[in-house]
Order: sequence, then C-alpha cells, then structure tokens
Amino acid sequence: MNHVITIAKREITSLFYSPIAYVVLAMFALGTSLLFFSQFAPSAPASLQRTFEGIVWLMVLLLPGISMRLISDEFHSGTIELLMTSPLSDTQLVIGKWLGAMGFFVTLLVPTLVLVGVLEFFGSPDYGPLVTGYIGLLLVGGFYLAIGTFASAISQNQIISYMLTVFIICLFTFVIFLLSRASFIPPALQQAMQFMFVNGHFKDFGKGILDLTRIIYFVSGMVLFLFLAVKLVESKRWR
Repeated sequence: MNHVITIAKREITSLFYSPIAYVVLAMFALGTSLLFFSQFAPSAPASLQRTFEGIVWLMVLLLPGISMRLISDEFHSGTIELLMTSPLSDTQLVIGKWLGAMGFFVTLLVPTLVLVGVLEFFGSPDYGPLVTGYIGLLLVGGFYLAIGTFASAISQNQIISYMLTVFIICLFTFVIFLLSRASFIPPALQQAMQFMFVNGHFKDFGKGILDLTRIIYFVSGMVLFLFLAVKLVESKRWR
C-alpha cells in the first residue's frame, strides 16, 4: 500500500509540473462556468443537475489530457526500467498512477464548489442531489481515467494515448447514444446498448438517486480497464 501511495503522490506532483495539466484545469473551469451561467437564473430551481450532465460530456475531451502521459511517459523517458527493477509490482504501479490522476481530477472539481455557493446565495438548494451528483462525477471520472490508464500503457506516444482514450470513451457515449436510437438496430440490442451508455447511468446521480446497479457499472468498468492496463505492463516487462 505504501508503494501505491508513493506512486500516487509522485504522479500528482508531476501533473502539477506539466503545462498540459494547467491547460486542462483552465478549460475545465471555463467550460463548467459557461455551462452553469448559460442555464442560471435567480428565479430558477437551485440545482446543478444540468450542469453536472454537461460536465460529463466535457470530461470526454479533457480527462484524456490528464491520463495520456501516465504510463506512456515512463516508457518514453526510460524511467519504466527503474520502476520495473524496484520492489514495485505492476498492479501497484498502475493503481498508483490512476490514483494520482484521480487526485488531480478532484482538484478540477474543487473550484465548482463556488457554483454551489452561488446557488446558496440566490436560493435554497437541495444538498442531496448535489452530493450524489459529485459522487457520480467521481465515478465517471474514475472510469474515464481507468480507460486512459489502459490507453497510456499501449503506446509511448502521448498523442496516440489521448486519441485512443477519446475513441474508447466515445464508444461508451456518442456512438452508443446514436446507435441505441437507430431504427435498424433490434430492440434487444438497443436495450443492451442503453445499459452501456455512460450518461444514462449518471443521470440518476444528478437527480439525487444512489442506485447500486449504477455504482457497480462504473466500478466494474474501472476494474476492467485497470486490469487490462496491468496485463499490458506485465507483457512489456518480459519483452
């Protein structure tokens, strides 16, 4: 466990030294502000539900910017050899990298608490949906960053890792969203696709509903892609 924490601390520190991280931070802050204030009205219900749903779409393009360097940079710089000769296991390396990225993602979410303050100033928000909404964002973010960790283990090229992450995430969002509504898709397959649709699982969190099925969906996705990332790192260890 100590090795995992050490890697996570090292990763989040290196992220704060990366220019791309500040670009992501600035774009995330700008995007969330625009989403909120484009829908905000003092007389409207004090809720962040629609803002949260917009943030999930925003994360499709921004979170891969955090994850693209996690493991690919280690291979590109050659530091992976030092890590592989240390008493660090491949599982500890992957989980530590992912936790470091999650730590930075939490940093992205902190400024959005200002929006909660705006709601409190103009009205009386229901904090139940706000809390579950943030839980949902953490689950979606963890899922997307797990995909990014997997993609980062595939190639030394960060751009390729970024594009591959966006592609896989799009399969769970845009592609499934469009295909599940196509008339030529059989109803049974449409239903299966709707179950795979990330945003559909997130909606309940924005409404203040904590559904165990939704939580299992995201946790299972994280475990799957982190497991695949570990297997990729293991395969490269013996090349």
